[in-house]
Amino acid sequence: MQTPTASYLTPEALTTFIRTALAEDVGDGDHSALSSIPADARNRAHLLVKGEGILAGMALAPLIFEEVDPSLTLNMLLADGTPVKHGDIAFTVEGPARSILTAERLVLNCMQRMSGIATYTAHLNTLLAGTKAKLLDTRKTTPNFRICEKWAVLIGGGVNHRYGLFDMIILKDNHVDYAGGIAQAIAATHAYLAKTGRQLPIEIETRSLDEVQQALNAGGIDRIMLDNMHPEQLREAVALIDGRFPTEASGGITELTIADVAGTGVDYISVGALTHSVKSLDLSLKAY
Repeated sequence: MQTPTASYLTPEALTTFIRTALAEDVGDGDHSALSSIPADARNRAHLLVKGEGILAGMALAPLIFEEVDPSLTLNMLLADGTPVKHGDIAFTVEGPARSILTAERLVLNCMQRMSGIATYTAHLNTLLAGTKAKLLDTRKTTPNFRICEKWAVLIGGGVNHRYGLFDMIILKDNHVDYAGGIAQAIAATHAYLAKTGRQLPIEIETRSLDEVQQALNAGGIDRIMLDNMHPEQLREAVALIDGRFPTEASGGITELTIADVAGTGVDYISVGALTHSVKSLDLSLKAY
């Protein structure tokens, strides 16, 4: 399976992330390795899978090892998106022993978390089978780790929503209330975009069928979010919108409710739990 790519996965962004993470962990030196391992020692290790799920972070791991020590040699045995089980070996690494140990924890932290997200994303996607709904992530991510978490959603078969506040406008309940209403919020947004010369998609959050109608009356939007509506309300909203705008169901959707939500005919379902409530996949880097 080919590793998914996205506009935010630039070499510059990945390098910045890796260097920042290494600075946090290594500081002025990996003194455990420096104190106990001879400078000329060479060893090897493999990444052992100790759980069951979808593997993610395989394209990231070589970048981390290379940043720590370009002389390390990797043999990649599996690809991102591969279903794995206990006992599988994802890759081997060989070279300076100190460097392997210094890179170990960052590689594991990233891959365990990413694999957990990819696994849960893939699981929820199976619950959408037979519907047109696409699974979206949210901005409910770990600070400074968003690049990996959203990448993992792609690997698991999900779709990235906006990356941040800068690449899409979502007028949520507080924006609407502060602006004085749906029509006012949309009008102010168009004035801002015209003034600043920006072209950004606009999504409006609605909390009731009345607000859906207000959004339809106002127009000038690219998507309507249907927030915290039960399935019957969602069906009514989808019928009211009648294909004029894509629809997104959001708010407290779980694996117990997502199939019913998808059955209402919405185009997208956003689930914050993809990135804020997953269990990491158990992985371990073992000398051999």
